[in-house]
Amino acid sequence: GKGVYAQYFKEKYCIPHISTGDIFREEIAKATELGLRVKQYVESGQQVPDEIVIEVVKNRVQQPDTKRGCILAGAAKTLVQAEALDQITTIDKAIHLNVSEEVAVKRLSGRRVCPVCGRVYNIYYEPKPRVNEKCDYDSAQLIQRQDDKPEVVRQRYRVFYETFKPVIEYYRNTRRLIEVNADRPLREVLPILEKTLIDGGVLKLAPCKDVKID
Repeated sequence: GKGVYAQYFKEKYCIPHISTGDIFREEIAKATELGLRVKQYVESGQQVPDEIVIEVVKNRVQQPDTKRGCILAGAAKTLVQAEALDQITTIDKAIHLNVSEEVAVKRLSGRRVCPVCGRVYNIYYEPKPRVNEKCDYDSAQLIQRQDDKPEVVRQRYRVFYETFKPVIEYYRNTRRLIEVNADRPLREVLPILEKTLIDGGVLKLAPCKDVKID
């Protein structure tokens, strides 16, 4: 999933990974006003309304840690969001990780997340936890998110592509789209994506850490 790609770039280049999904789940866990507003959408696999997504992204990208850049995941999922983001911040490139439905269901239903450090694992694909269902870094019991249940993943996939086609065209027409066949293993796709970003002048930062691709 996109979270694994984002984690790699976050760790290697020391830039924040902003995930709207992570923000929403954190707010749901805290039972905040925002969490209560988005809970029904997140847990049923429906799209969170545009105005909420835009509000959350606007507040987050204005934080000081984004001055060197950031990785934004979970937006834009609609044309309204894409157009709004261009008014809020600079989107250099949009990366479309193109995955078939069956591969998406297997990958996401196999995803496990550490509730302590937020690292993402998979029971079917790399990166797998070294010890079954335990985080490699803090030994916390890994969890499966509610929206990673197979039936919810299928719903999310279909809703996503119903609304996402105009977004793909928007970024393609503005020459900012990078499309990647992400059915292939991560170790094959990630170096190609990284080289594309560097050669295209988008990724200009020097690495701050050596990160292994599992």
